Amino acid sequence: MDKIRILWADDEIDLLKPHTFFLKQKGYDVVTVTNGHDALEECETQRDFDVVFLDESMPGLTGLETLARLKENFPHLPVVMITKNEAEHVMDSAIGAQIKDYLIKPVNPNQILMTLKRITDKKRLINEKTNADYQQNFIELFNQINAGLNMSEWVEVYKKIISWELRMDAGNNTEMVEILTDQKSEANKAFSKYVAKNYVDWLGKNKHNAPLMSHQLMRNKVLPYLGDGVPTVMLLLDNLRFDQWKVLEPIISELYRVEEEDYFCSILPASTQYSRNAIFSGLLPADIEARFPDKWLNDSEDGGKNLHEHEFLGDQLKRTLRKDIKFDYVKITNVAAAKQLNDNIIRYANNDLSVIVYNFIDMLSHARTEMEVLKELAGDETAYRSLTRSWFIHSPIWSALQRLAEKNIRLIITTDHGTIRVKTPSRVVGDKETTTNLRYKVGRNLQYDRKDVLEVRDPKMAGLPRPNVSSTYIFAKEDTFFLYPNNYNYFNNYYKNTFQHGGISLEELICPVIRLRSK
Repeated sequence: MDKIRILWADDEIDLLKPHTFFLKQKGYDVVTVTNGHDALEECETQRDFDVVFLDESMPGLTGLETLARLKENFPHLPVVMITKNEAEHVMDSAIGAQIKDYLIKPVNPNQILMTLKRITDKKRLINEKTNADYQQNFIELFNQINAGLNMSEWVEVYKKIISWELRMDAGNNTEMVEILTDQKSEANKAFSKYVAKNYVDWLGKNKHNAPLMSHQLMRNKVLPYLGDGVPTVMLLLDNLRFDQWKVLEPIISELYRVEEEDYFCSILPASTQYSRNAIFSGLLPADIEARFPDKWLNDSEDGGKNLHEHEFLGDQLKRTLRKDIKFDYVKITNVAAAKQLNDNIIRYANNDLSVIVYNFIDMLSHARTEMEVLKELAGDETAYRSLTRSWFIHSPIWSALQRLAEKNIRLIITTDHGTIRVKTPSRVVGDKETTTNLRYKVGRNLQYDRKDVLEVRDPKMAGLPRPNVSSTYIFAKEDTFFLYPNNYNYFNNYYKNTFQHGGISLEELICPVIRLRSK
């Protein structure tokens, strides 16, 4: 590996010879100058320094003046300010100019060495530590995955996997990432078996052991907090996975304090039509169809499948609270609506409950399937998380939440389901009425590989409508996606490695629900 090159500018550089000698012994290449002008000239002529140590109190061109010029001409060059001056305004000026570190004289060689390691070796050291820690944790995680877990234990395993993914995002060890990916696949295999074995019982004879599910979400995680004088804003980000929440959490936590991080299990199918209608109605889909026969549409019927969420929400509020409350519901599906939300956001601080459904992440996953450029930008989970974070920082919803944070409000962030990157095709044969979703199918006389699916031949047992007398639901396990035999290879290439939802996986079913308060 090439030597790290250091430029050290100090008018008393002769007094620092022990420091420079120490660094050279450690393998660093050190160039010294005695003033700011020479420092700028060295950077102009050599242009290959990895870090600059800069004395603040040099005569002539001061350290702060030199810093300003360095940042103007070499904005990505790391600079460490060294000074005898502990005045606050000096520190503020240096930190505001985006220095990498700030050291007070006298400094000892080990301080300098530690600063260099933080700046030049940080990524390598973090990567090595992460890999070593994961290797130690691998067997423990393996044993947990195969230990016959309940849902809350599966959530903890999933969070551990996410934690490792996020730590590895900062490194570049592809071999270790592949091992973690394989372990996550094993986890999804075991989790799919667990859900397939228990799902119908959760909605029937074994309700007392069931996890909190979509139709119970508002009754347990939102409505109990209404009426205490603090306005509640519920933000539902469609398709928000737990890992995406974790990359948004540091941003949101700047203005909001997390009071509770919890989860719920999306119902099957883990898709907007089913899970989100269940959330706002407080009912399973079969019960929604029975209570609102003119408002429920089955997959094969024409028309919007989520057009009545406002009415469903109002009905649930009346049934559950048995009193009128002031509430709003708004769905954001385009930029114009998002900007209007930002303009009107403060009014929601006057409601008992305001529900905002924001569809961007769902649109992103669909657009990624259709657009080659987005497939490049969000090629894997790491890139998908990064794209989600970048969108959020610059989004109207974050602007709106920043304005809302000025008020005393409760913020609940959640979703309706997640998504999984599908990799394994599975053949399905059905008639023309069979649904087109890649992760679940509803139809008559379906032919499929039973090892790849959870099959529900009696939809009522899973709280689902029965479009026809002989309708069967099948749900894809793990990273499987359904393809018809026609044009099989074309659609396999088209849909493989796209993000889909509707089936059984950790990513789709284990959904975040976060309660926060403005700081």
